[in-house]
Amino acid sequence: MRVQSGEDPVGLDDDLVIDGDNLPVLGALPAGAFDLAYLDPPFNTGRAQTRRSTSAAADPTAQRVGFGGRRYRSELLQSLSYDDAFEDYLRFLEPRLARTRELLAPHGTLYFHIDYREAHYCKLLLDEVFGRDAFLNELIWAYDYGAKPRRRWPAKHDTILAYVRTPGAHHFDADAVDREPYMAPGLVGADKAARGKRPTDVWFHTIVPTNGAEKTGYPTQKPVGVLRRIVAASSRPGGWCLDPFAGSGTLGAVCQELGRRYVLIDSSPSAIGVMRERLGAEAAPPSLSSAPRARAART
Repeated sequence: MRVQSGEDPVGLDDDLVIDGDNLPVLGALPAGAFDLAYLDPPFNTGRAQTRRSTSAAADPTAQRVGFGGRRYRSELLQSLSYDDAFEDYLRFLEPRLARTRELLAPHGTLYFHIDYREAHYCKLLLDEVFGRDAFLNELIWAYDYGAKPRRRWPAKHDTILAYVRTPGAHHFDADAVDREPYMAPGLVGADKAARGKRPTDVWFHTIVPTNGAEKTGYPTQKPVGVLRRIVAASSRPGGWCLDPFAGSGTLGAVCQELGRRYVLIDSSPSAIGVMRERLGAEAAPPSLSSAPRARAART
């Protein structure tokens, strides 16, 4: 694994950790090179939230059908923003998603990790960027940790939206995914119960344990088990995987385990330090740019 500055030329010869703003780095990567892209951007969790409105526009070619058989599409309108992590979250995401789509191979898949605050707005944006027919799955990662408010249902899940580059031509290896126990093993035969079942679109998986060996200390680290399912299902052995908000480098750790190649991008000095230690950089990093850094990543 090699660490380099985002201002240096990019070539897919080594596994890479790139220190820099992900938007220009994405522009420098070769189009159509990646089996898989996993995006875990900041969740826009400020106390004041951005609110956006949508409208229905007539479109005879659209898939949605309304009253009287009229076809329409949803359009994102301007957002009203308040003091938050991002003045306009969708405007921040859109060019990064559009370029990521171009970087996917024809059989490639995007996994976009978000929480309940922005999931519905991001789904509309992804429909616009990829097309509604490219939507593959809404995955729910459920966990049970943290505060439990008493005046509403505790929010204990994240949403992972999956979109393919080419509808119907994407790579998906269901047999490569780890199996899990049946919830009612007595209702299936002994052989099935012993073998377990393939996961559905709801994944029950703990967060990274505080005192576990997997813990890096990075505040938004995601579990290896969640990323392993994604990488195993939607990339081929030796294929390239991309994470533009790499954080602690979980995607890279999984790729090393499963025999995939990877490009990880982040602008946070702490993230770069964690990934160097976790993934084992083979060469000293080049001099890093003094340009202003983008917002911290999450993975």
